[in-house]
Amino acid sequence: MVIPKKELKNFLDLKVETYNRSSFIASDPIQIPHQFSTKEDVEIAGFLSATIAWGNRTMIIRNSKKMMEIMDNSPFDFVMNHSNSELKTITNFVHRTFNSTDFQYFIKSLQNIYKHHKGMESVLKPSIGDVNYQNSIANFKQIFFELSHESRTEKHISNPLKNSAAKRIHMFLRWMVRNDSTGVDFGLWKTHSPAFLSCPLDVHSGNVARKLGILTRKQNDWKAVYELDTKLRAFDKNDPVKYDFALFGLGVFEKF
Repeated sequence: MVIPKKELKNFLDLKVETYNRSSFIASDPIQIPHQFSTKEDVEIAGFLSATIAWGNRTMIIRNSKKMMEIMDNSPFDFVMNHSNSELKTITNFVHRTFNSTDFQYFIKSLQNIYKHHKGMESVLKPSIGDVNYQNSIANFKQIFFELSHESRTEKHISNPLKNSAAKRIHMFLRWMVRNDSTGVDFGLWKTHSPAFLSCPLDVHSGNVARKLGILTRKQNDWKAVYELDTKLRAFDKNDPVKYDFALFGLGVFEKF
C-alpha cells in the first residue's frame, strides 16, 4: 500500500487521536503504574510491568498485579527496604520465561540502581551526541547486571547494540518520557526528551507499518526500529512515538 506522505500523516494523526486517550489505559499494562502516584513507585511498577509485557495482554496485566501484591503494593519501599528473608519467600511467581529467580534479581538490581546510580531516570538518560536510546539501553543493561546473577536472567533486558528491537524497554521509556496531555503516558522524566524515543516494535505495529509502506525490513529488529524511526520523525520530530498508538490500535483493535 502506497499512500502519499501528507495523506498518511493525516491518517495516522487521526488514529493517534482515536487511541491516545484515557480509555486506552483499562485494556493496557500501563494501568499498573497508573495505580501509583509517587515517581519511584510509578517507575518500578512500569518497568516490571513492561518487562513481562509479551504474550496474552490479560495474563500480562494479571501477573503484573501479582508482582505488585508480592511487593505489598509499595514497590519502591519494598525495593529499598526488603530483607533477604522476604526476597527468598518469592518462590511461586512465573510469567512465561520470567520466574521467581529473575524477579528476585530485578528487585536487588533496582535497589542498587536507586542507591548507587541516582535512579532509573539517570541511568537511562541518553548521552550528549546520542539521537535515540540505543546506547543508553545498552549502558543500562550493563549496570543492571553488575551484581552477581544467573545468566538466564539477562535475556529479560534486550540490547539494541546487538540488533534487538528492545520493544518492552522502549514501551517503558514511552510511558516515562512522553508528556501526554490525555493522561495515558506519564511524562515523569523531565530530563529526557520525547524526540529521542523509538516505537516499541512488535508483531502488530510491524505488520501495520509494512502494510502502510513505512517499514520495508521484514525482521522486527533494531534495524527495523531505526528505519521506522526515520519515517515517524519525518511526521513529528518532537513526538514521533505518539504514532505507536496508531500502529498498535490499527493492528490490535482494527485487525488492519
